[in-house]
Amino acid sequence: MVTVGVLALQGGFSEHLSSLRKAAAHISSTSLSIPSFDFIEVRTPEQLARCDALVIPGGESTTLSLVAAQSGLMEPLREFVKVSKKPTWGTCAGLIFLSEQASATKRGGQELIGGLNVKVHRNHFGRQIESFVTDLNLPFLSHDGDGTQAAPFPAVFIRAPVVDQILTDEIGSIDDKLESTTPDLVVSASEDQGQAQAPKGRVEILATLPGRHASNRKAASASNADAVTQEVSPKGAGDIVALRQENVFGTSFHPELTDDIRIHVWWLEQVARSCS
Repeated sequence: MVTVGVLALQGGFSEHLSSLRKAAAHISSTSLSIPSFDFIEVRTPEQLARCDALVIPGGESTTLSLVAAQSGLMEPLREFVKVSKKPTWGTCAGLIFLSEQASATKRGGQELIGGLNVKVHRNHFGRQIESFVTDLNLPFLSHDGDGTQAAPFPAVFIRAPVVDQILTDEIGSIDDKLESTTPDLVVSASEDQGQAQAPKGRVEILATLPGRHASNRKAASASNADAVTQEVSPKGAGDIVALRQENVFGTSFHPELTDDIRIHVWWLEQVARSCS
């Protein structure tokens, strides 16, 4: 039995639980080699300790950080993600929470767990009314299949973050085309301060949203006057909206708000392999 927790402090945890249960049912109907899953809500360090893997849902990242600190979960979460290296998936605010750095934070900043050696830009596309749904090509959904391209995924972006910078020169991609589109976002580890405790391992780009990065200069300039922070791709290569570094997976968008369970199925299969 593999126990998967969903951090249930704030945000869309119930939607993730529903999608995970549907995904587990799908997996059990198609594969006899995958272990069974148990899904729990996580609000305490004791509940977290029961988990083999964790989902950190979307919501409001600053609130999520504050409630996690008040609940005594910040250090246990860091231990879970960065020391025990258990599979962890963050969506939207969860991606922010799992990043080493974030720009455009509220006054005073916010406490992060880390685990992904990247810098994200909060609310990159603007306010709630500027949310959108778009079909997104996700090569990783067909990577283990027969080579045919997976159908586009209906990606829901709500005050979504994107990756501003990759804070390491160890970068890869499930699709060579993705890797070649983002050279301007890579910051050598030697150029960045405080990297001694940064996560090790290759940052793997799993999906980009084409054309948004260069055109959305208004969102990029909403951060402070740091020229590096405001850097955008001059070629319109797109925003990084899904990535992985070792045990940590992050998406800018909300798969749990659709009826499409393919990403939940894919992630549970990754979890099952890591726990076998």
